[in-house]
Amino acid sequence: MTLFSGIFPTLEASLKYSTIKHEVSSQNIANADTPNYKGKRVSFKKALDNSVANMKSHRTDPRHFTLKSDLHPTTGIDNVRVQYRHDGNSVDIDKEMSDLAANQIYFNAISDRLNGKFNSLKNVIKGGR
Repeated sequence: MTLFSGIFPTLEASLKYSTIKHEVSSQNIANADTPNYKGKRVSFKKALDNSVANMKSHRTDPRHFTLKSDLHPTTGIDNVRVQYRHDGNSVDIDKEMSDLAANQIYFNAISDRLNGKFNSLKNVIKGGR
């Protein structure tokens, strides 16, 4: 059993995901008035497919199934193909601002959880004092 049961890598990956979502939303908002700009969004499914495609398996018994993946690694960022305006721009500023606010709440929740884990660790190191 590991000391923290893998919680720190999970929280780190969650913060990275939130950071990427923030960067993509910020780029979309910054280019809201750029003609022919196609908005982007972060696709969790593509990120998951990328992780599965890069997994390595080790069979401990010949009766176990082998891990075969036909997936090809991708970036996890999609271009939005919908056109909202006559100038070819596909950014919906209201949706982007809403996504940015939701992502901020998610980031705050994850960072609070990480802070709580560090405070617990600090408490253990100090012996509960």
